[in-house]
Amino acid sequence: MANGRSSIVIVSILSVLVVLGGLAYFYNQNRVEKEEQPILPAIAEGETDPAVWGEHYPRHYESYRDATEGEPVRTKYGGNDPYNKLEEFPEMNTLFAGYGFSEEYKEERGHPYAVQDIGEIDPKRKKSGAVCLHCKSPEIPGLLEKFGDDFYTMDFYEVKDKYIEHSIACSDCHDPETMDLRITRPALRNALAKMGKDVDKANRQEMRTLVCAQCHVEYYFKGDNKVVTYPWGESEEEMKPEQVYEYYQSGDYEGNQFVDWVHPQSDTPMLKAQHPDYEFFTNSTHQAAGVACADCHMPYIKQGNVKITSHNQKSPLTSLNESCGICHRQGTDYLKQRVYHIQDNNYNLLKVAADRNVEAVIEIEKSLERPGADEDLIKEAQQYHRQAQWLWDWMSAENSMGFHNPEEGLNYVGKSIDYAHKAIRTAQEARGLLQ
Repeated sequence: MANGRSSIVIVSILSVLVVLGGLAYFYNQNRVEKEEQPILPAIAEGETDPAVWGEHYPRHYESYRDATEGEPVRTKYGGNDPYNKLEEFPEMNTLFAGYGFSEEYKEERGHPYAVQDIGEIDPKRKKSGAVCLHCKSPEIPGLLEKFGDDFYTMDFYEVKDKYIEHSIACSDCHDPETMDLRITRPALRNALAKMGKDVDKANRQEMRTLVCAQCHVEYYFKGDNKVVTYPWGESEEEMKPEQVYEYYQSGDYEGNQFVDWVHPQSDTPMLKAQHPDYEFFTNSTHQAAGVACADCHMPYIKQGNVKITSHNQKSPLTSLNESCGICHRQGTDYLKQRVYHIQDNNYNLLKVAADRNVEAVIEIEKSLERPGADEDLIKEAQQYHRQAQWLWDWMSAENSMGFHNPEEGLNYVGKSIDYAHKAIRTAQEARGLLQ
């Protein structure tokens, strides 16, 4: 009996020693691990180098750098392969004649390439000055604070070579102390204030779209200082292409119809859409369901046992499971075909609209060359052409080939075709072909 008790005591003591030994081992391992991880200094306000932020958030930084790894990926209507859009849409050579986009128009690459790519484009695309760098670099907010509105008209090359070090990066969207999303471009803040919206009261999910709306929008350069301005009204309805067109027509900005350039063939005062992704997405099915830009273009991903937001902003077609499969369970093949169905419909109608707009240019040019043609009818045809190409370009410049808001997109392209037909008919009437 005594031997039995002794055995129990010995086993108990050994068990305790094993447990204590294990605890000591893990304690020492954790202590060594902590000693091997130096305490990093806080990220300073104004720090624009993404590598510095990456020391604190290596997984996020690695995903950001993924955009620079491997071969570019071209989806059916986009991706990050910088293909020549003038070859895809040869009609653009006529539609943008006399403007920089007829010289060079490529598909954009990822955020890490923004500064490099704008530095390499045709010089005709950069003649507006430093304003062209507005959305390309995290140094811009600091330059706006330093130079004020004078920044916009500074020499492009001087600013790029002297002040620009990094492409679009962490500080463009994040507060360095809290990591909260923030707005760093005053143009968006001003446009939302005009609608009575205080961006500082937006919730996190709203901010996951608004940080993108700092740049993925329609804008123009206002006044002699060329201040970046969004041509929005006082409600979300007044950021749609027909309302924006009326804004440009009304002279609210400087007293005259706004003109990006005059078409050399039709002599039409033209407008050039930028990339109105946010406006087009607004009031869409996905936005109404509470989906944000980041949900699809920066989906949650797992690295080991850690879940992070991917910072490799890209087409959701390259990450269907992560971007779409969270809500749509039909499988990636179905989802891809569904996306292509929407995009194909938009693309096919967009090609028709482009052809009709080219025809409008040709017919107006013929009327301008015809002695005795009705000048008032020519001016009317030019206004139809201006509106037709504006609606076509809104959908052409928008980056989803109609997917962000399919029904609305087809409506705009259909109206473009209608206005183009009116331009054609009116131009023909001007030279007496129609009675």
